[in-house]
Amino acid sequence: MTLPTRWNPFGQISRMDPFADFEDLLRTFGGRSLAREYERTMDMRLDVNEDDKSYVVNVDMPGVKKEDIDVSIEGNQVAIRAEVKREKSRDKGKEIHSERYSGHAYRAFTLPVEVDSTTAQATYDGGVLTLTLPKKASTASKHLPVN
Repeated sequence: MTLPTRWNPFGQISRMDPFADFEDLLRTFGGRSLAREYERTMDMRLDVNEDDKSYVVNVDMPGVKKEDIDVSIEGNQVAIRAEVKREKSRDKGKEIHSERYSGHAYRAFTLPVEVDSTTAQATYDGGVLTLTLPKKASTASKHLPVN
């Protein structure tokens, strides 16, 4: 049995891409789309693992030198800043197309428990930043009896 479909007056609009024709026009002239320039950011994907004593965060940061990475910790908030520098060689001819990112990147996140920033560690190897963030010794909550 087939269910009847309902007509949605906004169906065509939701699938419309207002930049598609403009993109095609620029592509034919060999220009670079302005819409694509605003979309380009370095995507720092991360994994967060937790055990009883610490958090371990792995962040993908390909193409970044370790000198260009800055990690700051304030309480339970962690911020990662990086600068991606890409060498531009004019000896290889005219650049036709580029999707590689260069510029500044930023990622911040909040953990459920405060981090002991004095013993936190950061290592960078093979394009992956690994943060070992020990949990701060918390003061246990105290329940007061009601008299």
